[in-house]
Amino acid sequence: MIEVMSLFLWLAGAGGTPVPAIDPLTQPIETSRSAEWLAPAEPEKIFGNTYLVGFAGLSVALIDTGDGLVLVDGALPQAAPAILANVRKLGFDPQDIKYILSTEPHFDHAGGLAALARDTGAAVVASVRGAEGLRSGRHAADDPQLGYGGSWPAVANVRTMKDGEVLRLGTTAITAIATPGHTMGSMSWTWQACEGRVCKAVVFASSLNPVSADGYRFTSRAGKPFIKGFEASYRKMDAVPCDILISAHPDNAGNGRYSEKAGACRAYADRSRRALARRLASERVETPK
Repeated sequence: MIEVMSLFLWLAGAGGTPVPAIDPLTQPIETSRSAEWLAPAEPEKIFGNTYLVGFAGLSVALIDTGDGLVLVDGALPQAAPAILANVRKLGFDPQDIKYILSTEPHFDHAGGLAALARDTGAAVVASVRGAEGLRSGRHAADDPQLGYGGSWPAVANVRTMKDGEVLRLGTTAITAIATPGHTMGSMSWTWQACEGRVCKAVVFASSLNPVSADGYRFTSRAGKPFIKGFEASYRKMDAVPCDILISAHPDNAGNGRYSEKAGACRAYADRSRRALARRLASERVETPK
């Protein structure tokens, strides 16, 4: 009986994809913030073709293009089943997910991508640098958070897109916006959501917070490209049309799971500007004379 049950669990993956009873792609990554990040939140329609299917502390977006679905981000590995359940709650079939867009190669946003791709057959899409991290399942050698260590399920096949490149599916055009700083491979995504004749520009913004493992210094030679990356990202966030902001971590966008306030993307960049300025000032004070 146990052998029969094990076989059943192996074959019970979405879409008939074999999934072992102990699924290596959804084994939990536990941190001091995992429970906060994955606090349950009901799936929600934002506007037009755009929905949220993630959590109170980690955003995952769903776009209905009319000719297939697109997910943005995958949260932690253990989050994948809940994400697909939220897609179903909205009345969609996870097997209609054609693409999964990645914002950054870190476990809290990319950990669930391998399981989601396996269970839906969707193609994962990232920046060139982001794809390197997704394929390895580890931080890049120059990542400010490298010192934290750890790994997440690697994604074997990743399609890459460049800054400004457009992914078209159905009635939707999704533009890649390179937003380096938090990682050098960070990518934000923007598209239009329409209801009747009213259309709004949606921006799913990658993390911009200047955080690092202990001992890392943005004022070091290694940190200089990241400072330049942040500055370039700020300029883009200041200029991008932005009626609705979804940030990778909702609390970084203000109150609520997303923001429709005027200037939301500029405010998002400004919060990071101030945080980076404080970080650099602190490092300079600590530098021995």
